Amino acid sequence: MSSRGARPSSPPSSLERPASQDSMEDYWSEVKNIEEDGEQVHEDLLERGSMDEAELEEAWLQEAGLSTLVSGELGEGPAEALLSTLTRSQAAMVKKRVDNYTLTMRKRNKQPARHVQDVFSTPDTLLVDPIPPVSPKSPNGHMASRCIHRTSSRVRPAFPSFSPVERRVSECPPSQDTSDTLSFEVPYSEGVTAHRRGRQGDCQDCQRIRRDDPDLPTFQLPRPKLGLTHIQDLSCADMKKIGYISLIELTTFYDCLGIELKRNRAARSKARESGIFGVPLTTLLENDQKKFPGSKVPLVFRKLLSKLEQTGLQTEGILRVPGSASRVKHLRQELEQKFYEERFDWEQVRHNDAAGLLKMFIRELPYPLLTLQHLPAFAAAQSVSSPRHQIQALHLLIMLLPEPNRDTLKALLEFLRKVVAYEEKNRMSLWNVSMIVAPNLFTYRGKNAKQEEMQAAAGAAHLVRLLITYQELLWTVPCFLISHVRKLNEASKKPPSSEKTKRKLLMMRKRNAEKTERSELTDLREGVIRVHAPLQAKISMAIQLDNETKAKDVMARFDYENGRGTRSTSQRPVQYLFEVGGNIGERCLDPETHLLDVYHVNPHCEWLLKPTTT
Repeated sequence: MSSRGARPSSPPSSLERPASQDSMEDYWSEVKNIEEDGEQVHEDLLERGSMDEAELEEAWLQEAGLSTLVSGELGEGPAEALLSTLTRSQAAMVKKRVDNYTLTMRKRNKQPARHVQDVFSTPDTLLVDPIPPVSPKSPNGHMASRCIHRTSSRVRPAFPSFSPVERRVSECPPSQDTSDTLSFEVPYSEGVTAHRRGRQGDCQDCQRIRRDDPDLPTFQLPRPKLGLTHIQDLSCADMKKIGYISLIELTTFYDCLGIELKRNRAARSKARESGIFGVPLTTLLENDQKKFPGSKVPLVFRKLLSKLEQTGLQTEGILRVPGSASRVKHLRQELEQKFYEERFDWEQVRHNDAAGLLKMFIRELPYPLLTLQHLPAFAAAQSVSSPRHQIQALHLLIMLLPEPNRDTLKALLEFLRKVVAYEEKNRMSLWNVSMIVAPNLFTYRGKNAKQEEMQAAAGAAHLVRLLITYQELLWTVPCFLISHVRKLNEASKKPPSSEKTKRKLLMMRKRNAEKTERSELTDLREGVIRVHAPLQAKISMAIQLDNETKAKDVMARFDYENGRGTRSTSQRPVQYLFEVGGNIGERCLDPETHLLDVYHVNPHCEWLLKPTTT
């Protein structure tokens, strides 16, 4: 039965997809359209090649913020601080990577910069659960031999001077990971012990998928007292550290599931530096920000989405019915010539033209939207048998994406969710939309995409379905990652190395002590914070915290004191409470955040009321 125009009676589960050629009709129709459009696509400029194991491990360590482990430039720096905060399983994974790099370099008859024993010691006091000899699956789903060298199960980062920071309060309250709640408090790799012991049949999550339930499970976001944190709520510096930790955690998580995490070689591209199509996202944003500072998604991409929302959301077959190939080609040429000169006539663009241009824009990115190096990791999620574990893998991958890719993907997913919301009128179900979008996300460069890549991408429709459905969850930073960043920031604080620096530090402490003595007595009491609001008439206020004080209460109090709601203040942007400094760079607080818990976790932070930058 054709799936066109209605939700399939039984969408393929993550264990069997596609069930038949008919059930993927929309998918293969889109593949055919891509192949036809590919005849007009300019030559593929990407240079791909295989990497040997040493290059792969070195690239992995560099992306994980641990490049000094192979460069021989160790000291009391960020890499050592990061190592000191890893869990035992994560430390074991890093040790494997360094060990494999060392062995590969020895095979080349080259002396590595550092031996693995220089990085990790093996005391009896820190044991790692042994990992069973589970045959890993490669990203294409076939069993593959593990190339990573097995090492001793006793590992420890060899930097004992950096001790992990104890958390006074957990980022998330203790809770059981029930069928409708996805726990954020514990690293995902710690929650797959049944897989690690080689007993997949004992894993309750894997048993659920065997019920062949066509509906996706409903997961509720936890409500931690420290508040939910979205990606845009953290500073760029902290998000960079989130990326380091996420890569280590994702690799450990996949290893526990018996999946080998592969990488593509970083592409050398002769990408265009001007224009629209075939231009890297970073270049497009640099050009856009000259006219519109703060742009996070390419302007042409947003304009295409806006055009589709205005004219196509209720149109039957939106995204599926292609526009005229010659017409789309003509519009593409006009966009290239006239868009930045603001001479392009958007009235001539029909909704199916806009859909064709949107998909063409995604396919022709010189670096894939999901990034070349992480495409295998996205594909590997198809091999995971549990919906919960698939979502956890996607969650970590979203944390890994570069900011331009992540923001552009989010804009796309928000639009796709709107398309699905009008299913009764446009006849595009969640599964229909996923089948159309999957080949555009997981294959690229038109005719140069290999046929086997097209076939492998068929299973990606399920992943697109997960991305659309759980996008709010996926763009929420897990509590355990934020806790890890706090520990990392604490561990990164080095003592002064010179007498001159020590004297400066002592002088600063003395001045701060004098300021404290002159401050109001209320500021000296336990549980009292001073909130600064530089953009408001009342720029500072002392707040006594109790167990029920939330961020929204402080926001409301400042609004009341400054007369919000009057005609003179109604146009002011909404201001949010931030914790700044201490063991975090900057975090915008969820209005439901319990401030006393934040005070206990980060007692040395400053409290600032200001508008968000997004």
